[in-house]
Amino acid sequence: MANQQLFLGIDCGTQGTKAIILDAVNGQVLGLGAAAHTLISGANGRREQDTSQWLEAFALATRRALLAANVDGQDILGVGVSGQQHGLVLLDGESQVLRPAKLWCDTESTPENDRLLANLGGESGSLERLGVVIAPGYTVSKLLWTKEQHPDIFARIARILLPHDYLNYWLTGRSCSEYGDASGTGYFNVRTRQWDLQILREIDPSGRLEAALPELIDAHQPVGTILPGIAAQLGINPHALIASGGGDNMMGAIGTGNIQPGAITMSLGSSGTVYAYSEHPTVSSDASVATFCSSSGGWLPLICTMNLTNATGVIRELFELDIERFNERVEQAPIGADGVCMLPFLNGERVPALPHATGSLLGLTMTNLTEANLCRAAVEGTTFGLRYGLDLLRQNGLQSRSICLIGGGSKSPVWRQIVADIMNTPVICTEQSEAAALGASIQAAWCHASANGDASRLAELCERCVKLDPASETLPIAANVAAAQQAYERYQQHVATL
Repeated sequence: MANQQLFLGIDCGTQGTKAIILDAVNGQVLGLGAAAHTLISGANGRREQDTSQWLEAFALATRRALLAANVDGQDILGVGVSGQQHGLVLLDGESQVLRPAKLWCDTESTPENDRLLANLGGESGSLERLGVVIAPGYTVSKLLWTKEQHPDIFARIARILLPHDYLNYWLTGRSCSEYGDASGTGYFNVRTRQWDLQILREIDPSGRLEAALPELIDAHQPVGTILPGIAAQLGINPHALIASGGGDNMMGAIGTGNIQPGAITMSLGSSGTVYAYSEHPTVSSDASVATFCSSSGGWLPLICTMNLTNATGVIRELFELDIERFNERVEQAPIGADGVCMLPFLNGERVPALPHATGSLLGLTMTNLTEANLCRAAVEGTTFGLRYGLDLLRQNGLQSRSICLIGGGSKSPVWRQIVADIMNTPVICTEQSEAAALGASIQAAWCHASANGDASRLAELCERCVKLDPASETLPIAANVAAAQQAYERYQQHVATL
């Protein structure tokens, strides 16, 4: 059909890969597919993944999406890839992966990060030099960790890639990175949009690391055409263009239409993120705000919490509740959970900045220790972390009339109400909850248009393809806002004691 323009958007996350088929002409999502990944967890906060799982899940999710959309893969014009940020994928000279990828949620390299940060002159030195404060999840400390723990592997490094860069490399054979995802490495300057080679030289004076870096490209530039063998494996058009792609937060911004000032996106995924578009690299003096580049030409000041649905999921498993019954329990408990407060720092925490923290339950009495209160406290505790981050962004001058909610948690009406009340801001969801995969497919359409001399603007594509779900709109309720504020202040007091 000539009046269709089909694009494949992929989001390779921690828990799995999602695929989406978008028709960029009418803005409709025609089909979705998904496939799961497993995590390698170990002592000291090790969180890794076998990259071959990503490739299998990519192919499986793509086949499922094509089937659901009932379209011919030969009609796919382009592919965009969104990937979990900060992960480290190392390749040798034969393009073989050297070891499992260390992920964003891996805290094993915290001691290395502490040393690198001290070397930069602490938080203020890091902000001045890079525009971000390097955190334990960032890529740079993983490199130093590899050098010290696995010198034999380190000696064989030929390419250093982020998860989405690696998938693009697999698709095209070309090694490159785009500014948004590169912002989270810890060896990239977000103001000048260039690699900071000196940091890598300090880790390894031989120059091996800088030689292994991918080439930087603009967000609207394609990486290249898909390799014929991979196209055959995926069952798609061998002439499909591969877009620059980006980190999941940057793609989520595009997938929620957050490409101009005034919008705020909040993602309730395994981790929680809050971000907003900025036309200038206004670097916050607060170390918790990461002023990353966006994948739409500007910047994306962002805060990230390490614990969200991964923390509520642990409570669900503890009581053997499915999502529906968990939500019922949350609704049964009052705001503030009768004084039960959960500090859900099960993975350590980035915002508030407590990398060595563990989770705790506070305020328990003989009468308030109930399943409902514990469920509610888990949801409130994770949401308070996002409120803390939103306040930091607002102090940095970001304004918003409403919050666009995405991620698994956004599907819960009770959680939406909790977010609206705690943030004292109306919230609304996009029709397409897989915002990162949608953003990747929109970016693929943008790259395809640019490559074909059509200066089709990203804003027009977003307007056509990003649809809000009016049924999900949730307004704060005045009485709830006051009660939530009290509970939030109690949370802040508990956090202060850490």
